[in-house]
Amino acid sequence: MQLIVISNPEGFSGEAAVINHLFGAGMLRFHLRKPGSSAGEFGALLDRIDPAFYPRIALHQHHGLAQTYGINRLHYTEEARRQASANVIESKVQRGYLLSTSVHEVQHLSSPGPFEYVFFGPVFNSISKPGYRSAVKPGFRIKPAPGRPLVIALGGIEAGHLPAIKEMGFGGAAVLGTVWQQPEKAIEIFTLLQANMPVQQDLL
Repeated sequence: MQLIVISNPEGFSGEAAVINHLFGAGMLRFHLRKPGSSAGEFGALLDRIDPAFYPRIALHQHHGLAQTYGINRLHYTEEARRQASANVIESKVQRGYLLSTSVHEVQHLSSPGPFEYVFFGPVFNSISKPGYRSAVKPGFRIKPAPGRPLVIALGGIEAGHLPAIKEMGFGGAAVLGTVWQQPEKAIEIFTLLQANMPVQQDLL
């Protein structure tokens, strides 16, 4: 099981320091997602993150900054994936980028393209997006499929959900609201999540 942290969509005082501490506490993958933020704001945050951690960061927006900062992980939202041509995505892979994407309907998991892993959800009612309710039914399970990227559970995930996520067949969990609803407790909450992961795997 893999544990991925998605950034707080809003900036806050001391954010970079908290992110650096999360890496220091063992965070192996961090998705930088700031809808509405400018490239300058993205860059200003990256400037305050220890460059040693850049290989663990995936960019959701402003992919052009990847080359500037030596970041080789790019995330495509479902909409961005649909708008990008297959040639553009394939060219990113050929240039050595590692890609991930998001899917919100089970039937789309079978053909996500050349992605390392796929976010799927919401699995539980979202913490960060009120009204964004679970999309899975009782007894839901990810069925193994040859060539399918790792499927990562997203949406409403707390420490107590992690065993159930493993039982559903997910390869990991991506967390957002549970970590950032109290930024001052982010390290404590991350440590609790990490301790409750059924199995830890190296993401590097």
